[in-house]
Amino acid sequence: MKPRVGIFSLSSCEGCQLQILNMEEELLDLVQAIDLVSFREAMDPISGEYDIALVEGAVTRESEIPVLQEIRRKADVLVAMGACAAAAGVIGLRNLRSPEENLRRVYGEHPDVADDVTVARPLDEVVEVDYYIRSCPIDRDEFLHLIKSLLMGKEPYDPNYPVCVECRIDENVCLYDLNDGEFCQGPVTRAGCGALCPGFGSACMGCRGLVDDANVESMIDIMVEAGIDEREARRRLELFHAGPEGKKNDNGED
Repeated sequence: MKPRVGIFSLSSCEGCQLQILNMEEELLDLVQAIDLVSFREAMDPISGEYDIALVEGAVTRESEIPVLQEIRRKADVLVAMGACAAAAGVIGLRNLRSPEENLRRVYGEHPDVADDVTVARPLDEVVEVDYYIRSCPIDRDEFLHLIKSLLMGKEPYDPNYPVCVECRIDENVCLYDLNDGEFCQGPVTRAGCGALCPGFGSACMGCRGLVDDANVESMIDIMVEAGIDEREARRRLELFHAGPEGKKNDNGED
């Protein structure tokens, strides 16, 4: 039997799901090998039973927790799909203020319209995650690699070294030149994108999340020594992974 695959979303822009739809002809080949039973961006649900669940988005509401837990209960394999699911992503920026302050700023005198909003959390802070597809949005080739690996019973490749390694392999000009005000997060960001942004002359923004044991504080110290304000340095590093531990006080201050 073909493995049953469900694609779900929590709080997100759903850009990662659109990347799947953008595969076009490759997607037609893929659906010949799997039984796609749930994919809100593309179809009405066919079945509530599935073997592999791919979940986009971060957990930002109390009501999303039981939904994710139910997806986890049913799935043999659960994949965190995209930066928001893997590391809170851009949505995690809300953690720089308390949920109460965010509600006040957005809804003014009627914060009760979203009274179950919490801090933004990646999926693995709520349930066990088996595999990750990183980046914002996901890369179509990475998505295909993971699905093909699962179909063949192989472990998907998930590199755990900095983007700088891929830059060296591709012989890119290093953008980590703080004297020009350039701030490339390649030294602390997990590789796997083929150094896509630096390859086109743009600094890495860290959308793949931190490499394990990333020495973030050392990187900040180097930036401060080069004349970059520490608060600004931390702000840039928080763009894609300001998890719950990054929450500020009610006034949005340090």
